[in-house]
Formats: sequence, C-alpha cells, structure tokens
Amino acid sequence: MEQAIAAIRFQPALPLWLLVALGVLCLAVVALAAWRRAPGTILRAVAFAVLLGWLAGPRLVEESRQTLPDIGLLVVDQTASMGVGARAELAEQARAKIEAEAHDLHDVELRTITVPESGSEGTRLFTAIDRALADIPRARLAGIVAITDGQVHDIPAAAPGGVPLHVLIPAKGEETDRRIRVIEAPEYGIVGKSVLLRVAIDDLGIKRGLLSGAPGAARLTIRRDGEPPRQESVPIGREHIIEVPVTRAGPSVVALSVEKLPGEVSTANNTAVVEINGVRDRLRVLLVSGEPHPGERTWRRLLKSDPAVDLVHFTILRPPEKDDMTPLKELALIAFPVRELFMMKIKEFDLIILDRFQNRGTLPPIYLRNIADYVREGGALLMSVGPEFAGETSLAATPLGTVLPVLAPDDSGVIDGAFRPVVTPLGLRHPVTAELPGLHDGAAPEWGRWYRHIRPIESRGESLLSSPDGTPLLLLDRVGPPDTGGRVAMLLSDQIWLWSRGHDGGGPQAELLRRVAHWLMKEPELEETALSARVEHGTLRVERRTTEEGPPATVTVTAPDGTRSPLKLDALRPGRAAGSMPAAAPGVWQASDGVRTAYAAAGATNPQEIADLRATATVLAPLVQASGGSVHWLDPSGAPALRRTEPGHDAAGSGWVGLPRRHDHLVTGIAALPLLPPWAALALLLGVALAAWRREAR
Repeated sequence: MEQAIAAIRFQPALPLWLLVALGVLCLAVVALAAWRRAPGTILRAVAFAVLLGWLAGPRLVEESRQTLPDIGLLVVDQTASMGVGARAELAEQARAKIEAEAHDLHDVELRTITVPESGSEGTRLFTAIDRALADIPRARLAGIVAITDGQVHDIPAAAPGGVPLHVLIPAKGEETDRRIRVIEAPEYGIVGKSVLLRVAIDDLGIKRGLLSGAPGAARLTIRRDGEPPRQESVPIGREHIIEVPVTRAGPSVVALSVEKLPGEVSTANNTAVVEINGVRDRLRVLLVSGEPHPGERTWRRLLKSDPAVDLVHFTILRPPEKDDMTPLKELALIAFPVRELFMMKIKEFDLIILDRFQNRGTLPPIYLRNIADYVREGGALLMSVGPEFAGETSLAATPLGTVLPVLAPDDSGVIDGAFRPVVTPLGLRHPVTAELPGLHDGAAPEWGRWYRHIRPIESRGESLLSSPDGTPLLLLDRVGPPDTGGRVAMLLSDQIWLWSRGHDGGGPQAELLRRVAHWLMKEPELEETALSARVEHGTLRVERRTTEEGPPATVTVTAPDGTRSPLKLDALRPGRAAGSMPAAAPGVWQASDGVRTAYAAAGATNPQEIADLRATATVLAPLVQASGGSVHWLDPSGAPALRRTEPGHDAAGSGWVGLPRRHDHLVTGIAALPLLPPWAALALLLGVALAAWRREAR
C-alpha cells in the first residue's frame, strides 16, 4: 500500500557547531540591546532569526512509502508426544483456524513450520524457530504462535525475536502421568548368578500429601522371555532394586510394566524393556588323556589358548598293566585323583574330554557310571577315540556306553589308509560345521588327509563329518530330556592333530573343536534349530536356523500392542533363513514359527519424548510471560481468535492472541521543497533591516 508522509527537515549551510556559535552571538547582541532599551531591538531579533533560519536550511520533505506486511510465525509440534489422545486432531484444527484468519488479515503474512522428530534429542521447538527466523527480517516479525503440548527440550534464555510468544496447548488443563525409569541395567550377566536392575516409578503432575489420596506404591509386573510373570510392590518416587537370575547363555528380554495411574494421560511410558546377555564365567574343562600321543599337546594348546577356559588335564602315564612294583615314594608322578574328580567334583565341570581313554581298570565302573549320570543330568562329554575304542577295552562296553552314540567294533573296525574328511549334507546345514574355513559353495574342501578312523557297528545322532565311504567321523547326540539332558560328541579318529601341524595343507582344527565344545555347552549361537530376533534402528530382523530341508518358513510377529502379522523368511544359505520388517513401537516384539518363540527388545526411538507425556504449561510459562505472550488451552470449541494490536498495548486476551503491528515500510520516493529559499530570505532580511534602521533614526 502506497502512502505519502510529509515532514520538515533541516540541511544547514554551515557546520552545526558554527551555526550554534552564531546563534549564541546573535542572542547576546539582542540581550544587550534589550538591556539598554535600544529602539528596534525586536526588529534586530527578527533579522537575526531570519538569518539563522536561512542558514539552517529548512525543507519540506515528502516521502512516498510502501507499507510492508508484518510476518507471523506459526509453529506446529509434530513430535511423538503430540500423538497422545486427541492432541494431533486439536492441533490440526487450531492450525487451520489460525491460517484462515491470517488469510483475512491483509497486513500480515503467516508462515507455518512444523517440528518433526529429532532422534533421541526430544522436542527441538526453538531450534526449528531459529531456522525459520533466519529468513525473516526482525523489523517485520510480529509474533510467534506455537501449537505444542508444552514438553520442549531446547528452551532458550529469552524468547526469540523479541516478540510475543503465544502457546496453544491441545488439552483441557494440566495433566498427570506415571512413568517407569530404568536407572541402571547391566548388559551382561553371568549364567547361574543374578543381576540387579535399579528402577524408579514417578507420578508426574501429582502433589502428594496426607490428604492427596494418591497411593504410595504401585504394582510392577516383571516378564522374561515368555516365562510366567511375577509382581512386586514398588514405592513411588524411590529407587527400587529388582533381582533377575541369569539362567542361560545368550540374550534374555526382561519387560517391566507398572499399573496404570487413574486419570493419567497415556500408558506409553508405563513399560520398559531391558535386554541382558547371559555369559558363562570361566569354563571348567576336565581333559583326561588315556596315554601320551602326538595329538595330546594339540588338545592342551587349544584349551589353554582360550582365557575363558579353566583347564584340568591328566594323562595316564602308568596304566595298571605296567606296574613294575616300583615304590610310590620313588616315583615322580602325581596320583590320579579319581575319587575327587569323578565323585566329589564332577558336577563342577562344564565339559569332560576323554582323549584316547580306554577301560584298563583306571576308572572303576562306579566312576564311569557317574560320568554317564553327569551327562544325563545336563553335562557335556567329548570323546576323541582311536584304536583303543575297538575291542574288549572299549569304553562302549562300560556303563559309560549307555550315553555314547555308537556301538564299538572289534579290531576290524580300525580302518587305516589316507582319506580326506568330508562334510555331510546334514553338516552343511548344521552351525557346527557350516561355513567352516575351506568350504566354498558346498564343494568338497581340500583339507589335509587323515590316516586312520574307527568304523562303528551302529551309530545314532547327527553325523556332521564322514569319510569318503560314508563312515561317520563326527557324531553329535543328545542324552536325556530335551530341556535338562546333556550332550555327547564323538570324534571317531585320532588324526585331527594333523590339521594343527599343517600336514597336507592342514584344516580348521581349532575352529571345529571350538564349535563342538560350545555346542556341547549349549551356547545359543551353535543350536542347530533356533529362532532369533533383534531390533536395530527401528527394524525387526528374524533369523531361523534348521537342519531340516524345505522352503523357508513364515513366522508370526506379535507387536508390543498385541497386533499379529506374518513375516516371510528368505533363504540365506542351507539351513538358514531371515526376514525383516519395521518395528517402530517400543516394547517386546515376539516372533514364532509355531514351535519356538524369539523375543526382541525395542527401545524408544526418542526417550526424552516419552519421559513425560503430560500436556503442561509449566515448562514454557516463564518464557511466555517474559515475552508478553500468552498460554491458551485448546478444546473442541476451537482455537483463540487472531487479532492485530498496536505496540504498547496488550498482545493477548481471553479468547484471542495478538500480533502487534510493526509499521515497517519501504521508501519509494522523496520530494524536498526549501521553506526559505535564498531570494526570499534576502528580501525578508533586507526588509527587516530597513525597518530597524528607520525605527532607530526617529
């Protein structure tokens, strides 16, 4: 809009200091004349005034101005907490109304910005405002209107722009909320021991007192991996310690949920999820070598190289048939502590390895029976056998044979001759032997040759390695109940040590035996049939391992809110398939193939955003008050009206918010007219001087 503004301005012909000096001099002359009562004093004063006025250069200046519209900033919070209840709907209604009213005001331009999710940094409302103000001239900024629930995490010391800040909150008033906070939760725990979780439950927006009626404790429910839940009473506002036993190796998901507070705005922060990885302490391994042989040192070197293994190793150097009646005091040998190992401390071992051990009376039948019972009750046994396993002295003919997966042959079962071990079709799918170093796309590996193996009469269990003629070399078997029973592995050759020496190219001896040992001790990553799930960066990834052939399965995924959806798994390699899907909701996700169920913990993508879900004015109130703005609660009746106000007046009232006029303009033209041109000043000055001369001449 164009308008003309007239004003009187001065353009002195002399420097200002000189003009002031002349004025003082003229004033002194006039004052002296007045003191002497000289005639014509007034005319002299007029003459001096005309002279000084002409030297001051008065001009009538007329400016043509174009009035610029003011700019108002509308900020709409679209973070996660605005999705609680009807907040998003009320915010959208308020946005539409304010934009429509601003459209009808022709002297204001309304710019709308949104505040999106910002990772884990909470609501960055003023960060978004600062970015928008970078493109707005401060002289035209009339005010800021923010539609938010009041939970802002980047509040500055002063309101930006120096203009009124109006906050519209989509709620009827101050709200209440209950939340659970995990203060400390260890990521790892030792199997067989317990970890301690430190948590606290807070009731926000409630003033507790003797007459408040609010409970002093809340009921907390604890669930772990689908186990029956247990409940504890937790005091409000105080730290509480929860003891969680670690019963198995691998990840366990612990879900904590607290009962709803009557009247609270949302239960989204009433739950918390903690993932604890169970790890074994130092593994106690008992290695018993039946006699010295080239592979004995290989076993010892392998086990001693692992810092997590506590090895107890005995070698039978003097079997009973070699008794030469030498007095014990003259022998430098340590007596084999049979009773201590196989009667008193057998259950302290995580794994027992019998390396080329034969039944020559060293272990009485009762101790061999103890080993068998140890396996049935959940223990792990690994046997590496050679020629001693064939014939009458075989351990298969003792009470230990009841847990072994083979029947011992006679001496004809000892097969001598060079051959290369091969991975069986089952072994290609089993995690113990799948993708061993040297295996490429299922082709026969070029591992070093062995020169002897044992051909059993009968075998059971899973054969992962075999000789070229199909004779099993590596057998895995389970003993006893599936959940509490033990495991047995048998290596039907005493030649694996050749791989460690690099003979004929060597082979993956260390990796293979490590995997076998971990499978025996029930490490989750070596289970041949397993279902696992994890949530990373908002994506649920489900992986299934199986030794069965067939197309990949479809699993059923259950979201934290109970919603179920199918997930098709794609084959990755033999025996392994995986699939993924978005998992934005925090909580416990479940994946089931109908037999097994896997659990995954999904944390909140923005923990600050759900830490306090109340709609509140207390956070922004000091800043709003300092800016001269206002706070309004939105309800279904609608948002406050938008008005224009003048500077110095109230910027808000009951049912309305104001945008002060800034009166910013752009000068499009200037016209200047001298009020006392030289010719007029000269004529006027001469006329006054002449009149003064005539007055004094009388």
